[in-house]
Amino acid sequence: MPALALPYPKNRRDGARLLSSALVITSIGLIAHNPAGWSVAGLGGLVSLYCWSRYRRLER
Repeated sequence: MPALALPYPKNRRDGARLLSSALVITSIGLIAHNPAGWSVAGLGGLVSLYCWSRYRRLER
């Protein structure tokens, strides 16, 4: 059985939108000064790193 691949757009424009959305969610989590906000920021940061690494591999 093949491993499940996480969905990601095939073009740079949609990849940039996904990356910017993840960064906005991370920023919102950082603004909230409570443990729930920090966990949202941490998760958003991980998603942002994933999106950035996938974005770099897309063709122009």
